[in-house]
Amino acid sequence: MEKENQNMQPSIERLDHLVLTVKDVEVTCAFYSRVLGMKVVTFGEGRKALQFGCQKINLHEHGNEFEPKAHCPVPGSADLCMITNVPIGQVISHLNRCDVPIEEGPVPRTGATGRIESVYIRDPDRNLIEIANIV
Repeated sequence: MEKENQNMQPSIERLDHLVLTVKDVEVTCAFYSRVLGMKVVTFGEGRKALQFGCQKINLHEHGNEFEPKAHCPVPGSADLCMITNVPIGQVISHLNRCDVPIEEGPVPRTGATGRIESVYIRDPDRNLIEIANIV
């Protein structure tokens, strides 16, 4: 029985958090809370994260990253897709009110569980942020 357990691969259930390396933590927090409705949380010894659902995005300031860190952490290197239940038309209206330009969309795409409809924006570090509805 012990030998059988040693050969089992881990079964990943969900993403808990990811890390974004950013130029300015406060600017990033302001953008993600205002534009995407994420909650800014402080943890550890003053670290910042963006919480949504049961996930979060930990923030590392470029040049002051926490160890261990990605091999080559740089602002603007992420491409993230986030699912919302808000209809995409309302998302577009909100982005317009926030003066956030839409880079592309709405366009059909394929997400982790099937078809999605997406719009693409850039955050303050020029990361590509895809906001999508499941269709």
